[in-house]
Amino acid sequence: MPTTIQPAGPLAGFRIVDCSTVLAGPYAAMLLADLGADVIKVEPPDGDATRGWGPPWVGSDADGTRTAVYALAVNRNKRSLRLDLRQAEGRAILARLLADADVLIENLRPGGLDRLGFSDNVLAELSPRLVHLSITGYGPDAPDPTRPGYDFVVQAESGLMSITGDADADGGRPTKVGVAISDVVAGLNGAVAVLAALLG
Repeated sequence: MPTTIQPAGPLAGFRIVDCSTVLAGPYAAMLLADLGADVIKVEPPDGDATRGWGPPWVGSDADGTRTAVYALAVNRNKRSLRLDLRQAEGRAILARLLADADVLIENLRPGGLDRLGFSDNVLAELSPRLVHLSITGYGPDAPDPTRPGYDFVVQAESGLMSITGDADADGGRPTKVGVAISDVVAGLNGAVAVLAALLG
């Protein structure tokens, strides 16, 4: 991950544990890191999958530093740590991190933290002040809460694709917005929610 950690900002002194992947959660954590929070990115043993989402790339295969610019961008100003949360040792390290944290950000499917042994009750025992931002595709009370909420699916189901594109081209077919807008908006709103919880 990048080594350009910002030393100060309005969130200096707050620690965030970022257990999220891809874009929505990492984007929320990135915004908070940009504001000075100490963000620790927790990755699986092989690293976050987005490290391989190039081109463009930085580094080289020869020395093992090749990383997608995408991963570097959304994880800027963060420290990172690889943990195997399927193993007791990895979960114990995460528990120690959370005991000193102000915020946990994750985007596991509903029930994912419970399966790892980090239910709401356990989180409250580890750190009563902990703010927990959980980003899911459809929320825990949806008819199928474990269904993945990929951006293009959300764009289609919300009707956004039907109002995007050229109505006269290709018979006016629905068109995906170029960026993963639902992830960016979820991350932005998640960061605002964390700010409200920390400062409210």
